Amino acid sequence: MSKVAVVYWSGTGNTEAMAKEVEAGIVAAGGEATVLTCDGFDASKVSEFDAIAFGCPAMGAEVLEESEFDPMFTAVESALSGKKVALFGSYGWGDGQWMRDWEDRCKTAGAVLATESVTANEAPDDEASAACKALGAALV
Repeated sequence: MSKVAVVYWSGTGNTEAMAKEVEAGIVAAGGEATVLTCDGFDASKVSEFDAIAFGCPAMGAEVLEESEFDPMFTAVESALSGKKVALFGSYGWGDGQWMRDWEDRCKTAGAVLATESVTANEAPDDEASAACKALGAALV
């Protein structure tokens, strides 16, 4: 059974809702999901999982949340080489540059992007929810 971590930060609940859909997709595909907020995850935990879904909304000028999520992600980046990962998050403005930048960071770190990233404008609609479930399943 694949062990998959779902690691996220959510300010308004939108990315948290997406994380729950990712978890549902993992479980439906026969995987074991562990859902953690970013303050409960660090580089020492990366090896405990077969794959990791990271979720963070766009903040400010389309960047990852800067006080909790980005410091955690920066600390785990070097441990992601060869690890299967997927990214998700919500936004309220912009064109998704934060996600493209984040994907580039993952590729530079040597992570294997398992599927297309999922973004939702504000709260996830039915299409985004289904995409989150598919993202979770792709990690199993």
